[in-house]
Amino acid sequence: MAMEFADKLTALTRGVLGEDSPRFHAVNTGSRIRVSPISEAERVSRIPISIGGRSRLSLLACYYCCWDNASMFLATDQADLKLFYDKVPDPLIRFEYVRRSEDPPGAHIQVHAHRDEMAYLLRLADSGRPKQGLRRDRLPRLAEMHLPVGGHRMRPSLEDVLLFLKREFAIDTTDNWRTVIVEHLTDWRLTQLKSAVRDAPEAAAEVLRLLGYTVEPPKVGAQRQPRESVKLFWP
Repeated sequence: MAMEFADKLTALTRGVLGEDSPRFHAVNTGSRIRVSPISEAERVSRIPISIGGRSRLSLLACYYCCWDNASMFLATDQADLKLFYDKVPDPLIRFEYVRRSEDPPGAHIQVHAHRDEMAYLLRLADSGRPKQGLRRDRLPRLAEMHLPVGGHRMRPSLEDVLLFLKREFAIDTTDNWRTVIVEHLTDWRLTQLKSAVRDAPEAAAEVLRLLGYTVEPPKVGAQRQPRESVKLFWP
C-alpha cells in the first residue's frame, strides 16, 4: 500500500510539473514508512519548480505512514510540505500534519515571514504560548504560529499546494496539469470523506436517508470510540 501511495504521488507531481520531477519512494524506517522523493545518494530530495522556464522554487514533500487504529488502512502519521525559494535554506511556507496532535492543531500552516504587529500580539498575553515565549526571553516569530486549516479530516493535500502554486505564482506545468490535479484531488477528498463517515456514521446515515436512501443500522453495533478520541472532531 505504501508503494501504491508513492506511485500515486509520483503520478501527481509528474502529471503537473513534468516527467523530470523526482520519483517518490517508500522506505521502511522502523515503526513508520517514509514516502518521499529520494536522490541517488538515498537522501530526501526536493522537487524543483520553475517559473518562466527557470528554477525558482523547490518543494520538500515527506510523508510518514502507519496503520490506522483498526489496522485496516494505511494512515498518514506525519506530513511535511515545505516550500523553498531557490537555494535559501529556510522555507517560505510549511504545510504540516501531525496525526496525534490536538494542540497545536494537527493540520496547520506556518508562514516564515515577519510583521511587527504580529510579534507585538504574540507578547501581549501572560499565559499560554505567549507566556512560554516570554520565559525563553526571546522575540516571537510569525513562523512559530500554527494556523489551523480544517482539522485532521479536512486538511489540505499536496494537490491543494500545487494548485496554490499555479494560481498564485503561475509556476510552469504540463499542458494536462488541471486534469491531473482534479483527478487526484477528487480521489483525495473522497478518501477523506470516507474517513469522516467512519468517524460519524450516524450523521452520514441521517443525510443519506434525507436523500432517499434506505439505511439500516447494523445488527451488531460496532464499538464506538468516545467523541474526544474521534479525529473528525479534533482541531
